[in-house]
Amino acid sequence: MSKAGAFDLASGLGGKIDKNDVLSAVDNADVPPSSADEGVPPPERTPEASLTTFPSRRDRFEGKVVGDASGVRSGGGAPSSAPDGGTYEKYHVCYGGEEDARKSNYTDMVNKYYDLVTSFYEYGWGESFHFAPRWKGESLRESIKRHEHFLALQLGLKPGQMVLDVGCGIGGPLREIARFSSTSITGLNNNEYQISRGKELNRIAGVDKTCDFVKADFMKIPFPENTFDAVYAIEATCHAPDAYGCYKEIYRVLKPGQCFAAYEWCMTDSFDPNNAEHQKIKAEIEIGDGLPDIRLTGKCLEALKQAGFEVIWEKDLAKDVKESPLPWYLPLDKSRISLSSFRLTAVGRFFTKNMVKALEYVGLAPQGSQRVQDFLEKAAEGLVEGGKKEIFTPMYFFVARKPLSAADSQ
Repeated sequence: MSKAGAFDLASGLGGKIDKNDVLSAVDNADVPPSSADEGVPPPERTPEASLTTFPSRRDRFEGKVVGDASGVRSGGGAPSSAPDGGTYEKYHVCYGGEEDARKSNYTDMVNKYYDLVTSFYEYGWGESFHFAPRWKGESLRESIKRHEHFLALQLGLKPGQMVLDVGCGIGGPLREIARFSSTSITGLNNNEYQISRGKELNRIAGVDKTCDFVKADFMKIPFPENTFDAVYAIEATCHAPDAYGCYKEIYRVLKPGQCFAAYEWCMTDSFDPNNAEHQKIKAEIEIGDGLPDIRLTGKCLEALKQAGFEVIWEKDLAKDVKESPLPWYLPLDKSRISLSSFRLTAVGRFFTKNMVKALEYVGLAPQGSQRVQDFLEKAAEGLVEGGKKEIFTPMYFFVARKPLSAADSQ
């Protein structure tokens, strides 16, 4: 699991967005609040990379979230440089954006998000952009690999099988699972920058002959029916505007009798939509992680069954303290000290903040880089608080089977 260095971070910031347009892609100074939020300031901005503020919007970030904040990590959309796409921030409740707008424009929103944050993710997290339950004495890298191996084992992957990774990011899990299971994996992603980066890493890892990427929207998967022996998604289909539509496409391309497994980002049953603090945490996660909405675990289960799947088993792995005594959010908790994942600690993030500030000042990083750090920090704070209060999970896990025939699903 290689990690990008400072130069890689600076040169990769903004992805496929023109470096001169990064600031305008994230800037939101001219976006008015929605009627539902008129006169009501969104949630406090609190510190996933480093903290700087959005000066022109600071006053709108202090207070409580109201309006429609109820319910994409990798996924699809139109090219992020589309001139009519607007800014990333405008989609979110913190800036007066509405859920319907996020869902109808999710392709543009998610692409902008991953163009802006991919370099930060790789710099701080490595090639696999996901969380994992963790044992005492286990490093972050080891826990992430085990989390990926667990999924492969639950799917029962066998050498030579054709597998689809839905929302594959830059392909960290794809490469690990392909080597672990001796399968051929196709990564589905609609972000050009992540695909180009993933292909380079595939070549370096020596899996470019058996693993590849396809640029496409996972709401419109470009493969015939019954193509794949297995399908998985790791913290990715949370970007879908409609869980049923996404799962139905996965069902279509999966061979009868085969399985789909996923780790989903969800709000748990402990989430109270009438609790202002819970809504604030949810909104922070949504804007900081490119999400149109965060669904309840029950909604995912309902959508799977509606799509035709037989759910073999499901569980929120974040709740199983016997299996993972260290919390999944530990890498983001600023109160901890770690040498193995120094860049994620409070000191490491402070260092990154000042490094990016310097790189932006001398022109090696595009204008707006610090602003990207800001909403990543806000997401980190929301994730930690959501984890501590047990109202959010990044690892609602399920294995679902496509029946051999329509009659089997009756």
